[in-house]
Amino acid sequence: MKDFKVGDIIRAHYNSGTYIGEIIEDRGNRFLVEVLAVDKHPVQGDLHSPKQVQGVAFHERKALAYREKMNAKKPATFAYEGEVPEYAESLKKAVGKIRTNLKKEDTEYNQKALEKIADLEEHYYNKVYAAFM
Repeated sequence: MKDFKVGDIIRAHYNSGTYIGEIIEDRGNRFLVEVLAVDKHPVQGDLHSPKQVQGVAFHERKALAYREKMNAKKPATFAYEGEVPEYAESLKKAVGKIRTNLKKEDTEYNQKALEKIADLEEHYYNKVYAAFM
């Protein structure tokens, strides 16, 4: 694990999503990170029963918002090289990627997850896209 410090730009896994952000505080075994971009959209559904639809609470998970703070575990924190993408552009790309992966196989889980992604876009993400672009 690389030693990071306040002000470093990193990539971190958090609650089934991956984000690019700036470390704003060292909290011992975690970093407080300010989200600047979305690298991987969070997984939809019940994380404890992957790919299941029946008999589980099928959760809708939004990506963390621009400048939202997250407590990233240090082992889930990695170096990020390159230019930080614009938040809305990164969100749109992450949504497109998860949608493409879900469309590869026609399963009940994938259909339900696609519905949740469509709801997120309609109720939240389209406003984000419009505000940033």
